[in-house]
Amino acid sequence: MNFPESVPPLKPVKLLDRVRAKTRLLHDSKRTEEAYVGWLTKFIVFHGKRHPETMGEAEIEAFLNHLATVRQVAASTQNQAFSAILFLYQQVLEIELPTISALRAKRPERLPVVMSVDEVRTLIDRMTGTHRLLAELMYGTGLRILECCRLRVKDLDFDRRQILVRDGKGEKDRMVPLPRRIEGKLRTQIAERKVLHERDLAKGHGRVWLPYAFAEKHPGAATEFGWQYLFASSKLSEDPRKDLEDREETRHADAVPLATELMRHHLHENTLQKEVKKAVQACGFTKKVSCHTFRHSFATHLLESGTDIRTVQDLLGHADVSTTMIYTHVLNRGPLGVVSPLDRL
Repeated sequence: MNFPESVPPLKPVKLLDRVRAKTRLLHDSKRTEEAYVGWLTKFIVFHGKRHPETMGEAEIEAFLNHLATVRQVAASTQNQAFSAILFLYQQVLEIELPTISALRAKRPERLPVVMSVDEVRTLIDRMTGTHRLLAELMYGTGLRILECCRLRVKDLDFDRRQILVRDGKGEKDRMVPLPRRIEGKLRTQIAERKVLHERDLAKGHGRVWLPYAFAEKHPGAATEFGWQYLFASSKLSEDPRKDLEDREETRHADAVPLATELMRHHLHENTLQKEVKKAVQACGFTKKVSCHTFRHSFATHLLESGTDIRTVQDLLGHADVSTTMIYTHVLNRGPLGVVSPLDRL
């Protein structure tokens, strides 16, 4: 009788790898995955590296209280940590938690920082090249910094003068106007990007990361020019999510590591943030201006010019109009709001 050959034992899957695998199964973003893993690591270390299955309501409340009272983190930061812990217990360990009554960090009520039209013009004029084009895009469309960096060539529709924003915050698609002022620059960017892509293909590269399981359904799409990031990194890099796939493939004790493939990822947002910061310092602005200030200014200036708030809500991709309403508070306290009694003297 012929017996089947013995199968090498599988290596156990680490808890944090299970978290990573679950976030990818649910199509969460890589940043959500990194944030969850980071907070869960802190939670486990805080309790002496105990396994979460041996902990419960008391340990979770102690950690969240520590964040609020000792670390004094912002409310959004504490909420993110709590979300990570809930994800671990409910989605990965499949343990239903009771009501958690931890002290909650106070959420401050702050109005967004907004630049005047002249300040926007002055700031953009201090920038050059690709970074200037990205700044113009953020102000001209209201895109978030990552939405700008992740634009693909096929997302630009010059005939309809629209830009398709794929998988924005909350995995929602939306359309924003393509500014006429930078149409020529965008066409030049596409032409330069095509040259770089053809150079990558000639060297045996030219593949790009595709969302979800699209790469398996359409194997050739990864090398198509339309799928390439419009604002590409200057260096080739490994697939940012290849690490977990490699570990899964090499769980057998006798398996050998898989060869990694180099891809052309999008421009890292940190480079743009640094360039904007340098330009702000050069302009001598005293107000706190960042990349997100372009988005705030976009919304406020549209409302100042009479654009309907529902339209602004759609352009920003806000799920609730109450989120967009904060810009009306800026208007009410600004030049279109109450007249100071001093000016009546």
